[in-house]
Amino acid sequence: MLPERKRVFEIRCKGTYYFRNFQTFSIIFRNFAKNLAKIPRLDRKRNEFLCFVLDFSYLCREIKIYMEIKKAEFTLSAPMVSMCPKDTKPEYAFIGRSNVGKSSLINMLTNNKKLAKTSATPGKTLLINHFIINNEWYLVDLPGYGFAKRSKKEVAKLEQMIQGYILQREQLVNLFVLVDVRLEAQKIDLEFIEWLGQSSVPFSIVFTKADKLSATKVSQNVEAYKKVLLETWEELPPMFITSAEKKQGRDELLDYIGNINNSLND
Repeated sequence: MLPERKRVFEIRCKGTYYFRNFQTFSIIFRNFAKNLAKIPRLDRKRNEFLCFVLDFSYLCREIKIYMEIKKAEFTLSAPMVSMCPKDTKPEYAFIGRSNVGKSSLINMLTNNKKLAKTSATPGKTLLINHFIINNEWYLVDLPGYGFAKRSKKEVAKLEQMIQGYILQREQLVNLFVLVDVRLEAQKIDLEFIEWLGQSSVPFSIVFTKADKLSATKVSQNVEAYKKVLLETWEELPPMFITSAEKKQGRDELLDYIGNINNSLND
């Protein structure tokens, strides 16, 4: 039965293997099956495991093929939601406080250091920036919500732009909220996340700058953040730990986007 075979597979392999393309998987699969076939005697568990491995249809259910970004191009910058692209491609927007590393993360994801403009001065993103990815979906770079040295008039204009896009853009599939993993939970982030929940906006949390701390400290900070959220949230949103410097979390984020796109096409 499938549940039993799946259980044995997880015991033997201790997790799910990831392959970037089908050719890589095919080579590994053939070599693995060939080596197992050389074992003269198999106990019942190993025999069950071998049957499962050789059952190609079952094994394919355990494989995740990561999305590859082959093409990423700037499309347009819009001062308001009504001026965004008119097509119906899904959109994944990125937002965070000033200096959270948003542009660096976008460039890391697209493997293009010049795609999103980075600046030593925080808060330089002032428009809704669309980038077309693989001619299939849009990556959207939104202005930050921790405005850097702006007048009240400018702040009000930016807030209206951000809220207009988030609440009115039907093509928005998921909003990635960027949080600096080095800091404890900030009031401005928590208030923004609470507003997203109240507005029924699908979102995920992306912790940035993980390379600036030890792995242990990163884990501790993320757990502390979860604890704060659970004070008001019954269920936590998806979370990702990233480093633009070391490209950490890139595959996980792209895989998440790819899975959503696949579900939209089903």
